[in-house]
Amino acid sequence: MTTSSPSTTQNPARTRSPRVVVLDYGSGNLRSAERALQRVGADVEVTADHRAALAADGLVVPGVGAFASCAAGLRSVSGERLIEQRLAGGRPVLGICVGMQVLFERGVEFGEEARGAGQWPGTVEKLQADVLPHMGWNTVSAPEDSVLFAGMDPATRFYFVHSFGVRRWEQEAPEHFRPARVTWAHHGEDFVAAVENGPLSATQFHPEKSGDAGAELLTNWLGALRR
Repeated sequence: MTTSSPSTTQNPARTRSPRVVVLDYGSGNLRSAERALQRVGADVEVTADHRAALAADGLVVPGVGAFASCAAGLRSVSGERLIEQRLAGGRPVLGICVGMQVLFERGVEFGEEARGAGQWPGTVEKLQADVLPHMGWNTVSAPEDSVLFAGMDPATRFYFVHSFGVRRWEQEAPEHFRPARVTWAHHGEDFVAAVENGPLSATQFHPEKSGDAGAELLTNWLGALRR
């Protein structure tokens, strides 16, 4: 009888590509997100199917356009419930751009108020800046213990396209629990550029449009899925 040496035995769960679902709810750069994730080694499916989304190692919630329409689209596929189910089981979720914004309690755009998924308290509102939209490359200020930005130079730039954002972080850290890691950027004023809160992460910028910097961030997120 032969046995495999522990040094040569591979764990299939560690060697296979992580399975990621990009949630299709009628909003977002679905194919761009798909290609960016495939580029860094993920096995990607674009779908609104709940079974697939619940079974995946990671769920990506993209989003472009108005807060109200994205929030309505998310509800139309029971996306809020899907996100809650994943988070209840400690299953990672990543929101991108308006896909990040709809995770907050509410959004106010052009006098219209809409309800978000409510995973975080706070309001998405118009940035106070002389030039809008905030379009182009910008640096961010990430906490030292960030997972998403681990190993990155502070001068790294990411691609933003938005006029609305979260101007204040309102969540209080529960006693005995790690507070959320909040990353900030500046355009006219400080605004939330990314959040890492247990299995729930999000970026205001577009990693799928941020070239090598975005690929490095997505690689860091996929690495966390393997743990």
